[in-house]
Amino acid sequence: MAHSVGIKDVARAAGVSVGTVSNVINRPDTVATETRARVLSAIERLGYVRSESARQLRAGRSRIMGLLVLDMGNPFFVDLARGAERAARQAGLGVMVCNSAQNPGEEAEYLSLFAEQRVRGVLLTPADATGRNIEGFRRHHIPFVLVDRVAEGTTECSVSVDDVAGGALAVRHLVDAGHRSLAYVSGPPGLNQVRDRRTGALAALAEAGLGPEALRELPTERLDVAAGRDAGARLLGLADRPTAVFCANDLLALGVLQAMYAAGVGVPDDLAIVGYDDIEFAAAAAVPLTSVRQPAVTMGAMAAELLLEETELEGTDRTHPHRRVVLQPELVVRRSSLAAR
Repeated sequence: MAHSVGIKDVARAAGVSVGTVSNVINRPDTVATETRARVLSAIERLGYVRSESARQLRAGRSRIMGLLVLDMGNPFFVDLARGAERAARQAGLGVMVCNSAQNPGEEAEYLSLFAEQRVRGVLLTPADATGRNIEGFRRHHIPFVLVDRVAEGTTECSVSVDDVAGGALAVRHLVDAGHRSLAYVSGPPGLNQVRDRRTGALAALAEAGLGPEALRELPTERLDVAAGRDAGARLLGLADRPTAVFCANDLLALGVLQAMYAAGVGVPDDLAIVGYDDIEFAAAAAVPLTSVRQPAVTMGAMAAELLLEETELEGTDRTHPHRRVVLQPELVVRRSSLAAR
């Protein structure tokens, strides 16, 4: 096995003490110019790279922030990660991005990994509806911020979008266009976001004097394009097919759109479609997709900033005031929902 070059090897090659090498790396101004040049030459010749993990263990503070999201295959979470990474980089930190794949078991494993790595803090979009994973993670006393989820019943910070308002925006738009029979392609029912968007949809129907029977729910196990295609096939099989569909995210909506196209069903003339998130692909679809926009980059950046504020106060006598930031969604209307009725 190849020998890993350590600080002692550098000290031996440069003819100085280990402490002098450490000073060259961490406090170069305290070392004489000639000695510093000799040490740097040895570092370059030997290919020495300092162990960041060892330094962090000694200092007791990591330069890594954890980010655990539901699905990195969803461009919404890619944008969220970009916002978090931008804020972390400005503070001199890196981001370890992990994907729970909407699986509570995988979420628990990644939270354990974050604890083992002693990360500075964690940004978390929970997959476990029971809250057990969060309760277990609290034992490690690592700060965390919930993202795309309101911190209900907890004291932690959170950054989310008002999904009830977002669901209402989507369905109000469809009702205003004349639709009276709608479907909701909802995704896994255990996710708070899915339930909140349904609550908003039902509220918009009630505003129009329509009962909950006007909204037929088509749940899916996942929030991806394949699940949307499957929901589209089920929608096509309904005897009394709705004239409009609201989908819990854009990937589902794009899958429904594909199923309609394959079956020769016109969008929006035969079926209006509204998605959620307003990912980049929504505007680029064969039929540009109406969608409820979430400010994903802003959410990621704000969550990271809240986490940084909290971690900077660790070890001081000051307390961090926990905040629940709720951003407002915006309806972006495109051709997929614009047929006259």
